[in-house]
Amino acid sequence: MTNKIKKPTGYIIYDGPSLLDNKPIVVVALVGKSNNQKTGAMVQTYIIRSDIDPRIANKTGLDFSICGLCKHRGTPTNDPTKKLAVDRTCYVVIGQGPVIVYKGYKKGSYPKTNNIPELGKDRVVRLGTYGDPSAVPAYVWDQLLVNAKGSTGYSHQEQLKQSSFNPSYMMESADNLTQAQIAWSNKRRTFRVIKDISEIDHANEISCPASREAGQRTTCINCKLCSGSMIKAKSIAIVIHGAGKNN
Repeated sequence: MTNKIKKPTGYIIYDGPSLLDNKPIVVVALVGKSNNQKTGAMVQTYIIRSDIDPRIANKTGLDFSICGLCKHRGTPTNDPTKKLAVDRTCYVVIGQGPVIVYKGYKKGSYPKTNNIPELGKDRVVRLGTYGDPSAVPAYVWDQLLVNAKGSTGYSHQEQLKQSSFNPSYMMESADNLTQAQIAWSNKRRTFRVIKDISEIDHANEISCPASREAGQRTTCINCKLCSGSMIKAKSIAIVIHGAGKNN
C-alpha cells in the first residue's frame, strides 16, 4: 500500500526585491481551504519579508517593504516590552497568518511554481491577505488573475511611483474623506475605514456588505465589489474592526 503524497497548501509565486524599497520579499499563495468567514474560500496571498519574522519587521519599521505608506502599520519602537509597533491599527493579527506563512516558508513547505495561472484558475483571489499588492511586480498578479473568476485588492501606494499600483483591480485605501474625494475625482474607487457608519458619503460609498454593520449579508468571495475600477460601482466603506480596533 502506497502513501498518498500530500499536496502543498501554498506556493511561492514571487521571491525577490520589493518594488517599494528593493528589500527581499516573498509572496505565498495559499490554495487550500480558508477559515476566514468574512472572505470565504478565496486564494489567499501573503506578502512578507523573506528574511525577517513579520513581528520584528513590524516592530522595527522594516515592514515598509510590504506595507509602504500604510499608516495602520503603527510607529516603530525599540521598547523591549513591545512585540509590535506602537498604536498599530491594522486588522491583521500578525502572530497568526503572517507568522505561520513565514515559518512555513523557512521550513520549505511552499514550493515555487512555474504555473501561476493554474493557481488562480476558476477561483476568486485575494491580493494581499497581508501586505500591499503594489509592492509586487504587476506581472505576478496578471498571471494569477488571467484565469480567475474575480479578485479583491487594496493599496496605500498610489503616491509611490515605483509601486505597481493598478486602480483597475486594486481599491485605493483612503484614510480620510479628502483622500477618497481626490481618488473619486480621478475615477478611482476607494476602500475607506471609518469610525462610525454615519461617516459614509452615500453619494459615493456603500457599507461593506460583508461587514457586521451591514448585517454580514454576503462574503467577499461572492460579493467581489472590491475589484477596483474594472467594475462600475460605488466605493466601499467599513467601520474599523479587527486586531487594531482599540488603537
